[in-house]
Amino acid sequence: MSLVLQQAQREMAAYLRDPGGLSPPAGIESRRLQIYRDLVYRNIEGFISSAFPVLRGLYDDVSWEARVRAFIQSHRCKTPLFLRISEEFLSFLAALPEGELRPFEAELAHYEWLELAVDVAEGQVPEVFTPAPDLKLTQLMAAVAQTAQLGSYRYPVHRIGQSFQPDSPGDPSFLLVYRDRESRVQFMELSPGSARLIQEVREGGDGSVAELLGRLAIDWGMSETQLLDFGWTQLKEFNDAGIIDLRILAV
Repeated sequence: MSLVLQQAQREMAAYLRDPGGLSPPAGIESRRLQIYRDLVYRNIEGFISSAFPVLRGLYDDVSWEARVRAFIQSHRCKTPLFLRISEEFLSFLAALPEGELRPFEAELAHYEWLELAVDVAEGQVPEVFTPAPDLKLTQLMAAVAQTAQLGSYRYPVHRIGQSFQPDSPGDPSFLLVYRDRESRVQFMELSPGSARLIQEVREGGDGSVAELLGRLAIDWGMSETQLLDFGWTQLKEFNDAGIIDLRILAV
């Protein structure tokens, strides 16, 4: 590719990023430039609006267009994949100076993004595990499915909308987003204890379920018997839902 063509492409790309602030490239009629401007904006805006419908609903049309155009103009994406545009927009929001967003917006956007992340995640939903009657928890391991994500938020992002926009944080919200066995994305609000169990499974490595629950029993000041009953019930329910993969430890 010639240097002249490369320079022309850079000038065109810069103009399409910021048509209101830069002069159009020479030698291209305005009608054609308008087509390119519309294509760039509408394609990107369409992906963002579909990924963040609740967030979009909190903006009027003028304010939303200004937000999207600021993203196009100033953010430098790290991937050319259209499916990753929503993730790039999330990074753009997180980098904005304090006061540019309503206090809950970044968390709301992350919660909405989890839906897309789970929907396109690689990996299979775990199979239902049926334990043998004599199975011991020392023989079993657990792992969080690739098709499940846990979000922890200061704001109740799952309740935010036009009629509810909190000004200050409340009790933490723990929200699990996962893909079920019919390939549908589902949402589940967790108690702090259940969220901690999921997190412990995610960080627990290759140890047994008995070891995992034993660590939690020490942290929570519970007897192992008490926690084994609670923890195994929870793990089995999570497995039945397709969130936790349970399998026999390799000997």
